[in-house]
Amino acid sequence: MATARAPRLLLLMFCRSCRSLRGPQSRAYAALVPGVSQVDNGSDFLGKKPHRKHPGILHLPHIQLPKALTDAAQLLLFERPIRSIEKQVQALTNYLWSRHLPVEPEELQKRAAYLEKKFLEKQDSTQTEEKLREAVLHALRKTTYHWQELSYNEELSLIYMAARLDGGFAAASRAFHEIRARNPEFQPQTLMDFGSGTGSVAWAAHSTWGQSLREYMCVDRSAAMLGLAEKLLKGGSESGKPCIPGVLFRQFLPVSPKVQFDVVVSAYALSELPSRADRIEVVQNLWRKTSHFLVLVENGTKAGHRLLMDARKLVLGEKEKSPLDLRPSFVFAPCPHELPCPQLNASKPLACSLSQAYHPIPFNWNKKPKEEIFSMVILARESPKEANRWPRITQPVLKRPRHVHCHLCCPDGHMQHAVVTARRHGRDLYRCARVSSWGDLLPVIAPSPAEEPPES
Repeated sequence: MATARAPRLLLLMFCRSCRSLRGPQSRAYAALVPGVSQVDNGSDFLGKKPHRKHPGILHLPHIQLPKALTDAAQLLLFERPIRSIEKQVQALTNYLWSRHLPVEPEELQKRAAYLEKKFLEKQDSTQTEEKLREAVLHALRKTTYHWQELSYNEELSLIYMAARLDGGFAAASRAFHEIRARNPEFQPQTLMDFGSGTGSVAWAAHSTWGQSLREYMCVDRSAAMLGLAEKLLKGGSESGKPCIPGVLFRQFLPVSPKVQFDVVVSAYALSELPSRADRIEVVQNLWRKTSHFLVLVENGTKAGHRLLMDARKLVLGEKEKSPLDLRPSFVFAPCPHELPCPQLNASKPLACSLSQAYHPIPFNWNKKPKEEIFSMVILARESPKEANRWPRITQPVLKRPRHVHCHLCCPDGHMQHAVVTARRHGRDLYRCARVSSWGDLLPVIAPSPAEEPPES
């Protein structure tokens, strides 16, 4: 028996020694899917940094609102108590999250024509044209989503502040962090926030680039909301000193087409517009006023994501239509490509969203840390500086013994479900994947055909 085992033991030892010899060479071609993507070893992406701080890490720990903003929000709500405030906050939160886009007139006409044809097939000879029209209208009312424009008076503005101030701050902070982490030399001086609401974007921008920003323009058509944002800025009063210098409030966009801002933001505002034509006009105006980055944020739902993809497509198609600024546009984040979104084109469409944890304002109904689920698109002028774009992790990373599951949106416009192991992909990529989270970039690149590993 001992002599029979000897060849097997020798063969096993030989295989292990061969595997250890070819380790560094195979690491250079560590493929998530053979022939599709490999670890980006050529760029020395780690340098001297530990794996837990690799340059693809973009998620933030729990975000804390500035103390001055928290104190002002509490003061304003306690000064004017609202009956059943907790129930109204929850109702507004649920309504905004479940909100769909308004149905376009063309779609309504199609539905009305279909219903009319359907009723004509079933009607008797005595039914008049007027009754047919009433039946069609009744059916449309029952089957069509009733979108309503929100009119923010002083009370509804306070409820919105209690419901959305902290979550909006968290989403804007995460978006600005992406720009600063990947482009640290960028120091904006001017910012415009369309649909500024409570002013959370200005606070987040000040927390990110407070040393360089000298002008914040907050644009919102609601006078009550602008008044509330200004009070928050002054510590909860009308006569206090602003916590952030250089903040301007106005109800309309600047008229001059030559006026541009380093950063232009629209957070949860495009979904408040009543039609696609209005959204197109606003996005075109915002892009014309963008000098470097246009940041668009919406709810992390399919409706919010589709809206952002429409805006993304519109801006990318405007490359030759901006006579005042001929610099081309490109997608800075989160997409590693400018192709159609693979998640929306899947058999079961999914929203591409991000998650940001934050500590809410300590009202009595906010007792635990929360997460803001949102979708965003950051569009930029000029050309991307990254020679190779890294894939984005689109879902929570599943860590298992000796392997990690990552769902990736790749630069070729496709989705990958990658199972990363140290044995197959090398220690560097495995450890980077294990410490990465939803929304981070994974340091792998698409190899050229000459670099593809030979099939085993």
